[in-house]
Amino acid sequence: MMAAPRTLYEKIWDDHVIRSRDDGIDLIWIDRHLVHEVSSPQAFESLRMAGRNVRRGDLTLAIADHNVPTENRHLPIADVHSAKQVALLEQNAAEFGIGHLGMTHPDQGIVHVVGPERGFTLPGLTLVCGDSHTATHGALGALAFGIGTSEIEHVLATQSLWLRRSKTLRVELTGTLAPGVSAKDIALALIGLIGANGGTGHVIEFVGPAVARLSVEARMTLCNMAIEAGARSGLIAPDDVTIAYVASRPEAPTGESWHKAVAYWRSLASDPGCHYDRSVAIDVGSLAPIVSWGVSPEQVIPIDGCIPDVDNLDDPSDAEAARRALDYMALRPDAPIEGLPIENVFIGSCTNSRIEDLRAAAQIAEGRKVAANVRQALVVPGSAAVRRQAEAEGLDRIFIEAGFSWREPGCSMCVGLNPDKVPPGERCASTSNRNFIGRQGPGARTHLLSPAMAAAAAVTGRLVDVRRMVN
Repeated sequence: MMAAPRTLYEKIWDDHVIRSRDDGIDLIWIDRHLVHEVSSPQAFESLRMAGRNVRRGDLTLAIADHNVPTENRHLPIADVHSAKQVALLEQNAAEFGIGHLGMTHPDQGIVHVVGPERGFTLPGLTLVCGDSHTATHGALGALAFGIGTSEIEHVLATQSLWLRRSKTLRVELTGTLAPGVSAKDIALALIGLIGANGGTGHVIEFVGPAVARLSVEARMTLCNMAIEAGARSGLIAPDDVTIAYVASRPEAPTGESWHKAVAYWRSLASDPGCHYDRSVAIDVGSLAPIVSWGVSPEQVIPIDGCIPDVDNLDDPSDAEAARRALDYMALRPDAPIEGLPIENVFIGSCTNSRIEDLRAAAQIAEGRKVAANVRQALVVPGSAAVRRQAEAEGLDRIFIEAGFSWREPGCSMCVGLNPDKVPPGERCASTSNRNFIGRQGPGARTHLLSPAMAAAAAVTGRLVDVRRMVN
């Protein structure tokens, strides 16, 4: 009897089941564990109090990213709470025998940038981290998802988790992206289409010819934003693009192990005729650059569109949410989004801080100057490796000559847990993943968009259609 066709998700899951319970919960082996300074202290303290050790310190990597300052790193961290968390991560890693990339380590960066670039993330693995945007690693064909503090402790102690299978959502991407339109626009368009809860209970698998044409960096942007649609994770099957990316990584397999790994990775693609619980299709060739207008990633419109009129929304709860968003963002219905003045620009985050993102932004910034009304324009590489490569290519000089601030790697203005914040009442054109109330600082008004769109906002001082600026 032939086995039933399976999805990519089902194949990885089945290969990691240690045991199953009658209630449908499986004990899953976890191949890799990333920890950072914000979500891990309580987990380590619980281990200490219980007298337990970390089971596989060699499969765990600790990186400081959320609280680290992106300038003046030779000085002590000014914020007492941030300084304590960064110091605790270093102490816990040393005590429990875990690899640690501290604030001054030459490979430091954002966990979701550093993991893939080191080869710590590999296709077919299960990977967890106490951070919702762990979904990023699914771009390499790894089943990756965020976990809570008690689960962090469980993985540290046992290298496993009790989990229930998710449903599957197939997102097929067809067509060809127009110049000036990117993976970030695809992600925002998808969230706008299905809603911030549209993927709840599901793992999203991105498929189709448009996905095949994306770089691994662009795929990371897609999978990173899957969580903003409510999904557990995002997944893309390993292909030649994936394998070429992994081949140069320092922690990738070598020799005969490499050939065996590649054969396994190629077997992971979803089988013809496999079952998905839901399917969505998007023609990316029809997309314009997307920008958020509200306080949820689902509240988005094309740059050439107008802010919605709440009176035209059928769902009363959607209408009320829109009214609150309009009030917080100080916007009026039916007004065009293009031309809206911007005081702050942030190019960075685990969504858009890789070399490809910086190249796209530099292409727009080159030969131009940051507008006078823009008070701060930050470019924050996702890792020290990205920063070195950008500097080798001269991207830092382009940004600096244009009037941007070129920073050290870290989460920076994405999360507001460090000195990089948006002042109350001011707007920020941001390449980050969330535009929640206060996300970038108390009273901050965030507009999510792509790196090219953010650079265009910086040099014009307002939200503009970058398609008119692309060479």
